[in-house]
Amino acid sequence: MASPSKHIAVLGAGQIGAVIAGMLAEQGHQVTLADASPAQLALSAGQAFATKIMNAADLTALRAFLADQDIVVSACPYFLNQGVARVAVETGTHYFDLTEDVATTAYVKEIGAAAEVALAPQCGLAPGFICVLGADMATRFDAVKTIKMRVGALPLCPTNVLRYNVTWSVDGLINEYCNPCEMVFDGKPMLAPALDGVESVMIDGVAYEAFNTSGGLGTLAETLAGKVRDMSYKTLRYPGHVEIMKLLLHGLELSHDKETMRRILDRAAPFTRKDVVVIFVTGVGERGGRMEEDSIVLRYDGKPELGAIQLTTAAGCVAMVELFLAGKLPAKGFVRQEDASLSDFLSTRAGARLAKEARNSETNDISEKLAAKRAA
Repeated sequence: MASPSKHIAVLGAGQIGAVIAGMLAEQGHQVTLADASPAQLALSAGQAFATKIMNAADLTALRAFLADQDIVVSACPYFLNQGVARVAVETGTHYFDLTEDVATTAYVKEIGAAAEVALAPQCGLAPGFICVLGADMATRFDAVKTIKMRVGALPLCPTNVLRYNVTWSVDGLINEYCNPCEMVFDGKPMLAPALDGVESVMIDGVAYEAFNTSGGLGTLAETLAGKVRDMSYKTLRYPGHVEIMKLLLHGLELSHDKETMRRILDRAAPFTRKDVVVIFVTGVGERGGRMEEDSIVLRYDGKPELGAIQLTTAAGCVAMVELFLAGKLPAKGFVRQEDASLSDFLSTRAGARLAKEARNSETNDISEKLAAKRAA
């Protein structure tokens, strides 16, 4: 699925943005990684892509930067993405982001209605890859009753009271813990409070708790409304985490003082590459005249050079860029993650890597789909 080399700007040189830039450069694209912090950019010195000091909040500078770029990938904090998307439309630059923020996605959808470029928000893991998996699960039944999607990005060896380490965006984490959560109940989209709906989950002998968080469902609630009776997305954490977060965000009202909450997480839950990503999708529905259950369970282990959340989020985003360049996604307007079929997704270089590096009994299910796609 090779495509001609493109000029691609990646905004944000954090834990995910730098990996996205590297993956795209490996595919032969002319990539420039931009960030407001010279120190952050210095961490990517010697890579196969250019770097540029630029603040994405400066829309004038951003406009000049994107004027000669074919694609922009925003790995910035969610609150910068509306401005980036607006400038991308103005400059004729195709747009991808990693946001979990529902309001940002609604804005991107609004401006995408008349846009001459493609606008693909919510790339990455959750939302992102999980939405492709969820949509594929819905196709496995003649009539779908229930789809549950659970994703955890966790430390391999938790050592702090939170039993958690921040392995992606602190701002994004707080945002998903505070905002209303989309779901489908009795065939209709609805909103539920974050941190509610706590349930116990056992996967491969490890105990987790799952609870509502915002944004992980992407646009699936709208896409599958009327086609599935009940559908939900929940985050997986080690038992005890959600009660501490409820105390901090609700009991101490730090949901109204996010800067203090940010400082607490920076101190108490430092970054680690010794992480694990667990993906669990289960569906129940009618197939061949009887009720059946199907599931996908995937696990990714972090490596010293690349954390599991870095791999899964970056590869999920890059796979969507590959699909767009191959003509497998809408050429303009608002692009949903579920616009990508699972087989097409896994046929990309980044998607094939996700299939190859997954570790679990269910990995064969994805690998078989990839092999079938290649054979075709």
